[in-house]
Amino acid sequence: MRDFLPADKARRERVLAVIRERYRAHGFDEIETPVMEEYGRLHAGIGGDNEKLAYNVLRRGLDADAIRAAADEPAALAVGRLADLGLRYDLTVPLARFYATHRAELPTVFRSIQIAPVWRAERPQKGRYRQFVQCDIDIIGDASARAEAELAVATLDTLDALGLAGGSIRINDRRVLDWMLETFGFAPEQRSGVLITIDKLDKIGPAGVAAELRERGADTAAVDAFEAFLLRPQALQTPPYGEQQIRGALPDGAPDDVVAHLAGIGTAVAAARPAGEAIPLVFDPFLVRGMGYYTGTILELAHPSVSYSLGGGGRYDGMIGRFLGQDVPAVGFSIGFERIVDLVAPEEDAAARSVVLVHDKDVPVAELAALKARFVAEGIRVRLETRTKNLKALLERAAADGYTRFATVAAGQDEPELKPLG
Repeated sequence: MRDFLPADKARRERVLAVIRERYRAHGFDEIETPVMEEYGRLHAGIGGDNEKLAYNVLRRGLDADAIRAAADEPAALAVGRLADLGLRYDLTVPLARFYATHRAELPTVFRSIQIAPVWRAERPQKGRYRQFVQCDIDIIGDASARAEAELAVATLDTLDALGLAGGSIRINDRRVLDWMLETFGFAPEQRSGVLITIDKLDKIGPAGVAAELRERGADTAAVDAFEAFLLRPQALQTPPYGEQQIRGALPDGAPDDVVAHLAGIGTAVAAARPAGEAIPLVFDPFLVRGMGYYTGTILELAHPSVSYSLGGGGRYDGMIGRFLGQDVPAVGFSIGFERIVDLVAPEEDAAARSVVLVHDKDVPVAELAALKARFVAEGIRVRLETRTKNLKALLERAAADGYTRFATVAAGQDEPELKPLG
């Protein structure tokens, strides 16, 4: 959990403003949900490993006897007895509860924006925090490929608007993964562990994946079949995203309905991009993503400037039914705000329209107020600073806060001369 100095905070708010504006341009509407949800909802078995990282809130009015009684119970049961609320660890579970609560007041196909902090009891490290901002867009009520296409187009447009053109989206489907594992012969009870290993393919390669699967005790014939598939000869040129590329990356006999859905996403995305431009989608049959609630399409945002993903999401058609009592199709995408904000270039135009007025102590307050008001009326950001002996340190501090010009002001001065900082 971090503090942000003024320049950092301004940078974050500027990036958030662009994200909000582009999302709204694509027809999404912003909502807000509480930072806390009921304990049982956060631990309903739909949040995957994130449930283990949730911050739980003790019930009010607990006495010593209740705490002692809970101490004698198994850990999971004890926590559930002592806590009744928890801080949200993502924005998808709150959205599912929100939709179930307000469905009658929402359109048949609801496109939502949620931009807010979430909390996870992570081990802090570079790029991984215990409190961080998520920027989610979701579409509820549309089972067609149009929904994924809308998410992809809005996300790539937002990346372009932030000055990060050239992004692409890796795409797969959980149903493809399940079908492949069944085809290779992995037993149902082995598949969750197999997916964990497959997710390491980029890091340890086909031989490493096969070796780890054997160490896990996976069926030998299934591992051999999978390894042979990974090592099969590949065409020198991969066709553009579409049905041919999808089928070429899979074993023979892939489910027609799933392939058609994935291909349909590409067709819709292509129609929304400039004519002749390559479809910014890449089918990856080994993309896994870890959230346990994904039921179909899974997506991951990539950019050539970095080796890690900048966001992701997928279809979670089964989640809302847990709260509503009937299934409703849903799919969402989350931009990795904390990663993206570090990649966005400073906004030079805004910085140019900022000035520090360094005034002598004897300048009347009324003169300072009038001078500042003139600059503000012209759309210029103004900071007043009393001159100190160490003027250099004062100006360096102002420059660090994003100011690019300064002027010295004396009593009775007509027009201060603006000079560049640095």
